[in-house]
Amino acid sequence: MRRTANGVLIGVVALSVLTACAEEPTKAVQGKDSTGKVAFLMPDLASTRYEQYDAPLFKKRMAELCSGCKVIYQNANSDASLQQQQANSAMTQGVKVIVLDPVDSTAAATIVQTAQSQGVKVVAYDRPIVAKPADFYVSFDNEAIGASIGQSLVDHLKATRAKGGLLEVNGSPTDAAAGLIKKGIHKAVDDSGFDLLAEYDAPKWSPEKAQQWVSGQIAQYKGRIAGVVAANDGTGGGTIAAFKAADVQVPPVTGNDAELAAVQRIIAGDQYNTISKPIKTVAGAAANVAYELMRGKKPKADTTLFDTPSQLFQPTVVTQENLKKVIFGPDGVLKTKDVCTKQYVGDCRRLGIK
Repeated sequence: MRRTANGVLIGVVALSVLTACAEEPTKAVQGKDSTGKVAFLMPDLASTRYEQYDAPLFKKRMAELCSGCKVIYQNANSDASLQQQQANSAMTQGVKVIVLDPVDSTAAATIVQTAQSQGVKVVAYDRPIVAKPADFYVSFDNEAIGASIGQSLVDHLKATRAKGGLLEVNGSPTDAAAGLIKKGIHKAVDDSGFDLLAEYDAPKWSPEKAQQWVSGQIAQYKGRIAGVVAANDGTGGGTIAAFKAADVQVPPVTGNDAELAAVQRIIAGDQYNTISKPIKTVAGAAANVAYELMRGKKPKADTTLFDTPSQLFQPTVVTQENLKKVIFGPDGVLKTKDVCTKQYVGDCRRLGIK
């Protein structure tokens, strides 16, 4: 499922099929398998999606599958040691499965080893776990995400005959998914004809660190920055804030996650693109996998990544051109009333969003 995207939409047909698969069965299961505990451990608060979308959608799907199951949800706030403590606490409480989005993809191997020694299954979620394979991995095609946002930006710059070079703001160096996104970005930009002026790995995906770094590059490459490939919406927001603080026109900036603030920035013209992930589908798939593991069954994998049986789902690049259809379509999680607030209502009308 790993492939470089050229254009705006990726895998629409595949997504519709996968969405249907992730939503079966639809009724809560009764009987001996209708109880149990599952931990859903997320990595940070810098990305708002975990609190707003992933956790609620995972809980909802688990409730449909297992009416008496309990989901223990915790967020490590970018602290790998805290995440280790949360995992240990969950095991003490008797969880059968841990669904883990690791703060540190390498350090999380300790969690896997401890859990498996106690008969607890581990599902890597969103970000992979390296060094010690989890029992299953459910995520997006992160390399395709990087290639998609990078190619979308390059195509736009060529179409507008932009001059200058690019900045690249990558994600956390301890996140293996960030490494895959970075690899995808380089596939798009290295032979694009635009010079890569500089790149930076933002610790813990920090928007503040991204803003500080970009501020320095604005001073160093004054008038030479044609665009910025930012690996997610948080670092993209930090990038845009740096240009505004320097009172310099914001060039096209990418993103990833389709967070509310990022969608509003796209509507206003401050951010060029983002990635709409089928979070409902992926959260549902993770719940399906967790439930199967609880019952001693072997979930079906589509591929293998980091020596782990995996399901990888395809994302969609979002720009002003397709925002209305993708963000507010049947698979979208945002509502127009939340996006088109007073500040953005004029831009929403201009784009035909009611």
